[in-house]
Order: sequence, then structure tokens, then C-alpha cells
Amino acid sequence: MTKLDAKIPEGPLAEKWTKYKANAKLVNPANRKKLDIIMVGTGLAGSGAASSLGEMGYNVKAFCFQDTPRRAHSVAAQGGINASKNYKNDGDSDYRLFYDMIKGGDYRSREANVYRAAEVSNATIDQLTAQGVPFAREYGGTLDNRSFGGVQVSRTFYAKGQTGQQCLLGVYSGISRQIKAGTVTMYPRRDILDIVVIDGKARGVIARNLVTGEIERHSAHAVVLATGGYGTVYYLSTLAVNSNASAAWSAYKRGAFFANPSFIQIHPTSIPVLNDYQAKLTLMSESLRNDGRIWVPLKKGDKRHPADIPEAERDYYLERRYPAFGNLVPRDVASRAAKERCDAGYGVGETGLAVNLDFKDAIAKQGKAAIENKYGNLFEMYEKITGMNPYEQPMRIYPAGHYTMGGLWVDYDLMTTVPGLFAIGESNFSDHGANRLGASSLMQCAGDGLFILPYTISNYLADEIKTPRYSTELPEFDEAEKSAQDKLNKLLAINGTETATSFHKRLGKILWDYSGMSRNEEGLKKGLKLVEELKAEFWQKLRIPGGEAEINQELEKAGRIADFFEIAKLIITDGLNRNESCGAHFREESQTETGEAKRDDKNYAYVAAWEYQGDDKAPKLHKEALNYEYVEVKERSYK
Repeated sequence: MTKLDAKIPEGPLAEKWTKYKANAKLVNPANRKKLDIIMVGTGLAGSGAASSLGEMGYNVKAFCFQDTPRRAHSVAAQGGINASKNYKNDGDSDYRLFYDMIKGGDYRSREANVYRAAEVSNATIDQLTAQGVPFAREYGGTLDNRSFGGVQVSRTFYAKGQTGQQCLLGVYSGISRQIKAGTVTMYPRRDILDIVVIDGKARGVIARNLVTGEIERHSAHAVVLATGGYGTVYYLSTLAVNSNASAAWSAYKRGAFFANPSFIQIHPTSIPVLNDYQAKLTLMSESLRNDGRIWVPLKKGDKRHPADIPEAERDYYLERRYPAFGNLVPRDVASRAAKERCDAGYGVGETGLAVNLDFKDAIAKQGKAAIENKYGNLFEMYEKITGMNPYEQPMRIYPAGHYTMGGLWVDYDLMTTVPGLFAIGESNFSDHGANRLGASSLMQCAGDGLFILPYTISNYLADEIKTPRYSTELPEFDEAEKSAQDKLNKLLAINGTETATSFHKRLGKILWDYSGMSRNEEGLKKGLKLVEELKAEFWQKLRIPGGEAEINQELEKAGRIADFFEIAKLIITDGLNRNESCGAHFREESQTETGEAKRDDKNYAYVAAWEYQGDDKAPKLHKEALNYEYVEVKERSYK
């Protein structure tokens, strides 16, 4: 039986990573060219890692389902990337960033990993700046910072409202350099269908060429998943519509534990649902909460134009409830507060499922030009989608499915419970606990790829230099390819009447209703039953036009949605098991008198790591105890 071993180095918190690097095994430059690494995903984490490992001399095979790494979903991050440089001289430090992340995650993340993420954040900014990322600058030329939710310092570096895109272009320049140098081989338009495990170690992948339909086998000495999160399980989310969790789910079925699947962030500042035909929702950056004020009318059902509602008849409810942080409370707090106001009848817009994000005061104080300089592209995006000008009237926003704090369980090396299989960025669980602070996703992804994985994977590969390259004709590759092929054949053979999208839409509605911003035992049990019923209907009524040996996006979609059914069940199972409220996981049975999340540290201060037991068997729960030596665990308050 696999046992959890986080492999956290001994010694003081601030010395663990330094001690690890000093004692890690090394691979000399002459031996690195003998070792192959498969990188699945080419976002900020994947491209950053691939370029770093290629520069070191390893042979990297990089896979993405897009036509180019530049289209990875990291491009969609808007507001910024955190680092503890203390440029604003407001008391920031590695420890302060670490503490804010631990507190923001509601004391459900591992201290050592979080501190390391904070520790490498400054090097990450330096690296991205050197790669040409045009971060905003002060008048004197130094990099500018702004604040984000859940903190009281300015530590977020930004490039207007396009930070993710600019950071991705930075690491894309790095991976392009290595592709030209021959150390990175790029495999675009590939779907990873399975992970190949030989003698207990990850040694390759099975991929489908999305242009020809051909099934391919690829071997390596180690496999890295940088495949992002599973937020698209909700159907309507802020993620790209093709974002998926199938590679991670394949890893789970091959022995990698899945941790904290119910920890899913609902982002508070999305453009509300506009019609029944949408395939996704659009995020408005959390950075807007620096200058925008969130409010609803004091009177229920007040449908007057915002300009006609005087100040005395407005409820700036975040400022009222959380005076210390105001509009910059963490995302989970802001989302639940918006839901509460709308559920109580104070929502705005035709549906009543929206609140106002108002820039009137900021424009009056700073001038329109200053606001346009900070957020211009976001304002343009909002007006293009909604037809409303946010310079003249408030934006309407409402929470939407966004980021997944849960993911594959990894140890301090970022290795899963399958030796040789690593998970970096959003695909692992390690840094954000039950709620992620804004601008810490780009920070973690870049840090994992550029500055952490190169050390930890080398420590593993030092024992693999005598291992020859594995033949893809081995029985383990045969078995994995057959398993992948059987699934494709099964999907194509259903020949029903309903599209994959129709099932995805219904699945997302079930999860939103019963495992969304708030949850209770009765609803979770009902949701689990409804998912099982819909899954059975999917395998009876799905129809996929076209065949396998061609471009077939409906087949791609169907495979991912088949996995989403299983992921949805695990999400709900984990939510039922965790009978407490913490961060984004809000159980209605566990709340304070004022309606805030109420943790149960005695019974639930652990990472829930689930082990696959079979398609028709309940997963097995393993617990990694969370012991806090360097922070005081207390009620999370932003008042």
C-alpha cells in the first residue's frame, strides 16, 4: 500500500529549501543528454520548466493540445503575479507572503511548500523581467506594484490587465530558444490519453494526434504534468473551453493520489451569465477591486439605473462587513457575500444575479486617464461583451467557477505517489490550501517551472543515468494503448442522439447547484445521485459524429466529459467527507453566527488524498496531517 511521505526537509522553515538544494543529488552536464523528460502542458509552468530543463541539457518532449504553446490558458490571467520584493516599503517579506497564503488558504496547506513558493518569487520576477515581460513601472523606472485580495501590502507586479499573456510570451521565448537548440521537441495538437507505468515508475505517455487521429507512444525517464486545473467541470467557468483534467485523471487511475478535490475557487468578479448559449464566462480581474467599489441597492428589487440611486441608498456591503480589508477581502469571502446579497433579493440587472463594481469615485479622484492606463483593456473587453461602458456606469459582476486548489498530491519534490511522475502548477494541490490568493497562481506556476522542478527532478534523475531509453514496444505500452483505444471505441459505439456538450452543460448545473459556493449534506448526496444518473444516460445516449482517424473535436470533448463525470463524483465525495467549512469549501452546517466559514481543526486539519480503487469501487482516503510550527492557527478574520 502506498503511504504518504511529504519528504519535507529538516531544519528551520527559512532554511529548508537552501538545505535541500545543498544536499540534492546532481546530474552532470554530460549525463543530462542521456535523459528524456516528457512535459505535458506548455503554460507558464510547463513552458518555464521545459525551457529550464532544456537549457540544462536534458532532452525534453513537450506536448500540448493547442497549435502552439502561446495558446495555453496562462494567457488568460489578468491582474498580476506576486513577489515579496517590498518595493512599496510597506512591510512585505518572504514570511509575510507565506503567512498571507497560509491564512488565505484557511490553514489547509503545507507550510514548507508555501514558504518555498514565497522564497523563489523574487527570482521569478527577475527572470520574467529579463525575458522581456513589460511589467508596469513607476515614474523613476522601478517596477510598480498593486494590492490584491486578502493582503494589506502591495506586492503584485502587473502588465496592465494582460499579465498572464505577457508572462506566457516571456517563457515562450525561452522554450522557442530550446526548440531551436534541439533540446526541446514540441508535439502540438496532442491529447494525452494515458500514462505508462513500468516497474512502478512513470516511463511514458499514450497520445492521440488531434489532426490525424493516430495513437502515438512516447517514452521517457520521467513524466511531468503541467496541465492546469479542472474548473471546466462546471461547464460555465472562466477557463478556456478546452481546459480539462484528463491527463491528471489518467495519472490518478495509474496510482497517483488526488488531493482535496472539493477545494474549488469561485471567482467573485466574473461577467454574469448573459444567455443560455454561452460556452464560458469572462473574468474581470481581481485587480479591479483596488479602485472599484462593490455595492447593491439598500432596497430589495431596486431596478433603477445606478446613476439614479443616491449614495445614501447604496450598500457597500464588503466595506460594511470587513472594514479592515473592504473590497479587497479574499475571493471566497467576496463570492459568498455577493451570493448572500443576491439570494436575499438585492441583486442588480435583469436576473438579479449580479452586483455593481463601481469606478465613479476612482475616476473622479484619479482621472479617467489614470484608470484607463491601469485597466483599459479590461474595460474594453467588458464593453465589447456587455455593451455597457464601465467608465459611465458600474460593471455588473457575479461569481463563477475558476481555479482548483485541489489536484494531484505531490511531496516536497513535486512528485506524485507514482515515482517519476511529477505535477507542477495548478495540476498539483500543494500551495493554496482551501482558497488561493489573487496573483499567486502565476507566482506558483512560474516558480514551480523555473526554479523548483529543475532541482527536484534532477534529484530523482540522478539515479536514472544508467537506465536505458525504454522501448515503446514493451507490454506496458501495449496495455496502455489498448486501454485508451478501448475507451475511444466505446464512446464512438454509443451512437445515441445527444451531444457531448449537452451532457457537460447539465453536469455543470448539478455541480453549481449542489457543490458550488455553498454545500450541505443533503444537497451533496442529491448531487452525487444526479451525477450517477446523468453518467448512465451519457453512456446510453451520447452521439459523436465523424470517426476516429480524423480531426474530431466532438470525440475529444466526449473523452474529457467522460472523465469529468468521474471527477465530479470525487469532488462531491470529498465535500461530503469534509464536514467543516474552510476557504472555498463552505458547508452550511459549519458556520459562525455571522455566517463565516467555521473550521474544525481537531478533525479536519489534514490533506485528503484519495486513492483509486477501481471504476466501480469507492476511492480510499489517505490523510496527510497538517502540522503548523511557524504560524498560529486561528479564526480567519478580515474585519
